[in-house]
Amino acid sequence: MTAITIYTSTYCAYCTAAKNLLQSRDYEFEEINMEGDRELMLEIMQKSGQRTVPQIFVGEKSIGGYQELLASTASGEFDALVAA
Repeated sequence: MTAITIYTSTYCAYCTAAKNLLQSRDYEFEEINMEGDRELMLEIMQKSGQRTVPQIFVGEKSIGGYQELLASTASGEFDALVAA
């Protein structure tokens, strides 16, 4: 199973929704709160090409944010990525 990492900030409704979605599907994931860590934020923005949170990665692959997570879990694409 490929590792799931979710980069978040403290007061982010989409971050909470993404974590709830992953938990409801029994996925184990690592949450990294980027609040106050400008260097990490810049690194993740560069890596994902996105400027918002949450940022969800399966291994080194950027899934995107909550909306992309929702779409990929609905289509089954997320399951395939995690299983790879």
